Order: sequence, then structure tokens, then C-alpha cells
Amino acid sequence: MKLTKIISVTALSSMMALSVSVANAFECKVKNASMAKPNGFPDRALTMIVPYGPAGGSGQIAAAMAEAVTELTGVSINRDHKSGGSGTVGMTAYMAAPTDGYTVLEHIDDASSAHALDSSKPHPGRDLIPLVTAQVTFSQIYIRSNETRYSDWPSFVKWVKAQDGKATIANVSKEGSMERVTMKFITDASNMSIQQISFDKGAPRYGALLGGQVDALYEQPGDVRKFLDSGDFKPILTIFNERPGVFADVPTHKEMGMDFEPLLRFRGFYVHKDAPADRVEWLKWAFQRGYCQDSYQKFNESKFMTVIDSYRDTEGSIELINATIPQYRAVYKQMGLDVK
Repeated sequence: MKLTKIISVTALSSMMALSVSVANAFECKVKNASMAKPNGFPDRALTMIVPYGPAGGSGQIAAAMAEAVTELTGVSINRDHKSGGSGTVGMTAYMAAPTDGYTVLEHIDDASSAHALDSSKPHPGRDLIPLVTAQVTFSQIYIRSNETRYSDWPSFVKWVKAQDGKATIANVSKEGSMERVTMKFITDASNMSIQQISFDKGAPRYGALLGGQVDALYEQPGDVRKFLDSGDFKPILTIFNERPGVFADVPTHKEMGMDFEPLLRFRGFYVHKDAPADRVEWLKWAFQRGYCQDSYQKFNESKFMTVIDSYRDTEGSIELINATIPQYRAVYKQMGLDVK
């Protein structure tokens, strides 16, 4: 079955449209600059479980947010990277950790899509409490800047079709992830076949394109910013409804004739629902105010994370998650996957 549209994703795209920093600036102005520790919590370092490697987007945002929260509160945060299974290893480790509030979780939209496919997996808006959603972004397809076999999206598609299924693109490993679902829409709409080479960690994924082991890369722009700045990579397709100003020369999937609404990457921070309520409130304040720290704002700016409004508080994050899960579930049913 060819999938040319994602059911009911228009609402999600509208929620994440190009609204940029007015809301962010307002949120940062109205947040309390300080909050008393409830009964002395925390009186030692926090632990942040990160379900992905340190070099990818999750590792980068985890480091930036940990720095911002520590600057704000003076409380250290130790990052514990538990990669594997496209986030499932880290999620499993987190759900087994003590629920005293001293352990927080960084996770991405994979948590929502995992629950959509299998409802026994933790629901990130019910089994967890979102502290803040701190990044929302779009994806692109990249090639090496010195590539001679193709130079743009039309020539890439033409080349891929001539390879009889042997062309390759580096992507994440989990079937049903945002990246994999979107690539299904792209290949169907472009009538081409391409092998998706799986990498759970960012560094090997980027290195595969840099070293010529794959022909292209699916990724978000902030995650490969250093390769864009160095001139090693260049985007040939933006998966978004409009051309962001910073990529004004790169066509969107819709301009290339693909009739589907884009799924976007979102990253945030969570605590277990059973954590003490007063500690949860302090963590909400620390992470939401951490988003407002100059160091974190500069980080988001450097990663193209101000192109789309990247901030959601707890209520906004729950709304986003609750909108995302049924949309993924509908897509999976279209794809014929076993939705549990």
C-alpha cells in the first residue's frame, strides 16, 4: 500500500507552526526567577537518564539543559547515557529507578510513538510527568557537499532509481519511529527504493555519511550543525510545509510533489508520576526556568531550534503527546503494523 498522507497530522503541524520566540520570551519573563527547595530537596546531585548516545541530538540537549539547571539552582546533574532500542533501553532503566525525584529522564517523540504501537509501553503523558518540552524541530535529507553523483533532490532521486535498490541512507534503527515513517512516505511518493542503514547513535550515523559508507543521511539540522558549518554536509530536502529562512535555498517535500504533513521531532524532560508532588513542582520550575537561561537559549539558537516554537510547559507537553499518540496509531494501522 502506498502511503501518501498521514491521517490527522495537520493539527499537530499547526500546533508546531512558525510561531517562534514571542511565546518563549513571554514565558521566560513571567516565570519566577527563584523557588525555595521543598524540605531541602534536592540535597544532592540529580541523575538524568538519557536513552541515546552523547553525540546525537538527545545527548546535546541533555548536556545543555543540565548545564542550565545547574547554573540556575547550583544542583549538579549527572548524565547517564543508556542507548539502545531507539530509546527503549533507557526508558526501561528509568521506569526501574527510584521514584524519589532524584532521577529525571530525557526523551524524544519516540516515547509517544512506542506507546502508540504498543500500549503496554509507558505513556509519556500519564506514566511520566513532562517537566518541559525544550526542542521542536523539522528534519532534512543530507548529502556530502563534495558529492559528484548528484547535487540536489531531483538528481538524487534520479540516481537512486538507477541503483535498483542498492542506494543507502543512514537513519535511526527503530521501525515505526518518526524518521522511518517519514522515509516510508518519501520513498512511496517519489516511487524509489533505498536501503535504510540503521544507527542508534548519532556519531556513527554522521560518520557513515562523512566517510562515504552511505549515500545520504536523514537527520535534524541542529544535530549536524557542525557538519553544515564546516561545509561537509548540505541539505537537499526539507521536510516541512514552508522553507525556513535559514534554509531558503532548500526545497520542501511539498514543493517536490509529496502530499503528506510532516512529523516533527520533539525532545523534553520528564519525572516519574509517583515522585513526591512538592519535588515535582520544584523540578518543573527548575527545568522550565532552565529553558530561559541564557546558556540554553544560545544553545537552541545555535541548533536552529528557534525556527519553530520549541517551548511547551507541562500542560502544553501533555497536549502535544496526547495529540501525537493517536496520529501515530492511525499511521501504523495504515502501514499494516501490529498495533497493540
